[in-house]
Amino acid sequence: MNVYIKNILRFCIIILLQVLILNKITLRWWSEPSGFPVFIPYVYPLFILLLPFETPVWALLIMGFGLGITVDSFMNTAGMHAFATVVIAYLRTNVLSALLPRNLSEYDGQHPSIRSMGWMPFLVYSAFLIVLHHFVFFSIELWSFSNFGFLLLKIIASSLTSMLFIIVYLLLFTRQSASRV
Repeated sequence: MNVYIKNILRFCIIILLQVLILNKITLRWWSEPSGFPVFIPYVYPLFILLLPFETPVWALLIMGFGLGITVDSFMNTAGMHAFATVVIAYLRTNVLSALLPRNLSEYDGQHPSIRSMGWMPFLVYSAFLIVLHHFVFFSIELWSFSNFGFLLLKIIASSLTSMLFIIVYLLLFTRQSASRV
């Protein structure tokens, strides 16, 4: 399948999954007295994380802004998702360069995945950027460090929940290579 069509389909699937299913889930196992949930799964940054290795930073920034503003339009969050997504899109190439043993140009035609990177490097890569995304987003959302404990709890709980959903997404929508004996 053409890489452009594949990424457009991935964009649509991830946005639909986020907007129609995950935004409706209220995981209020423990919530702030005002009733805001602590666990908010955001899997839409996965679109930026799964783009091909050779995607230039300028294209990542444009796609990150487009992805974030699309989620903002559904969630009425006035650019907060767009800002957080642009931040991780900007840092994505540097994180990949730090984690991978070879230069990114040597991964011609590949994209970050469990198959191309292995489980641990991919989980470290995605967890780092998801935690960064959540830190930026929730810092803007709460707009105060006066209740730093609640901010930290919200970042950690939402990051763990998001990573769980991302792993499930990868297991469901990623073809696994046949094991060789």
